[in-house]
Amino acid sequence: MGASKHPVTSLPAGIIADAFGRAVAAATDYAGATAPNPPVGCVLLDAAGEVLAVEAHRKAGDLHAEARAIAACRAAGSALRIHTIVVTLEPCNHHGRTPPCTDAILSTPARHVWIAGRDPNPRVAGGGAARLAAAGLSVGWLAGLDHADAPRLAAEAERLIAPFVKWSTTGRPFVTVKQALDETGSMIPPPGHKTFTSETSLTLAHRLRRRADAILTGAGTILADDPEFTVRRVPDHPDKRRLLAILDRRGRVPADYLTAAAQRGLRPLVFAELDEALARLGTEGVHEVLVEAGPTLTAAVLAAGLWDEHVVIAKGDPDRITILRNHDRKG
Repeated sequence: MGASKHPVTSLPAGIIADAFGRAVAAATDYAGATAPNPPVGCVLLDAAGEVLAVEAHRKAGDLHAEARAIAACRAAGSALRIHTIVVTLEPCNHHGRTPPCTDAILSTPARHVWIAGRDPNPRVAGGGAARLAAAGLSVGWLAGLDHADAPRLAAEAERLIAPFVKWSTTGRPFVTVKQALDETGSMIPPPGHKTFTSETSLTLAHRLRRRADAILTGAGTILADDPEFTVRRVPDHPDKRRLLAILDRRGRVPADYLTAAAQRGLRPLVFAELDEALARLGTEGVHEVLVEAGPTLTAAVLAAGLWDEHVVIAKGDPDRITILRNHDRKG
């Protein structure tokens, strides 16, 4: 579709900000299910700012968020009302397993597109925003939205695709370290217990596990706790099979544990060195690896600067959650 012959009034910043919030939330629901693609959310609005569709990319090979939202509008008979498209990532402009999202957008009467972040993937041509603008659509970026919530929404959208950015630009997974500490700063649970954190913190831990493509642990943790490493406190992604990377230099993990892990839907891999494990996970297409390990391995990952995000759960009433990002780490 070409450029509109008449100017079309853009929607207020508050409506756009609300739509970005909905799009981020929709994409977050599928974080961990979309590799090798990033999680993306999309919201379609009519000229009055009414939400016509909220959709997300759900898995590789499935419709992208924009195409899914447009298809939902067509099914509901509201496609001719599409006025503004709000999406968390620049629409693709290349043919992959699905057609370009720019084609889908240009097949609608939409005249405005708001985008949270540019596509960072060096393997594709990119240029989605440029193509839409060349076709006469107004293209806006979340960073330029004049609204108090814009910085927070931009940070949330950036974190959403951070694992994809890391993997697509370096070939390495995004490393999240989860660390639970008691009142004394110790990671060791009391005798007879596997944890000491609250129910809320345990649910958070399972959410972190749900969005990860792999778990990284050490032989000591397995021998001490016999952990399942499954997602139980929140619904898991259907058919998701995570890698379980085990650092076991001395071959202490028994074969029956590896067999049981495979029966639980995990794919166990044993490594002697941390860097070897991370390199292999990258070649396996892992976007995000969650480190769930004891004090020694956790400290080693942090000290080596191999982490991207550090989630600290400090026991208290209530537990205190701190999330740190290692923005200064290079590659």
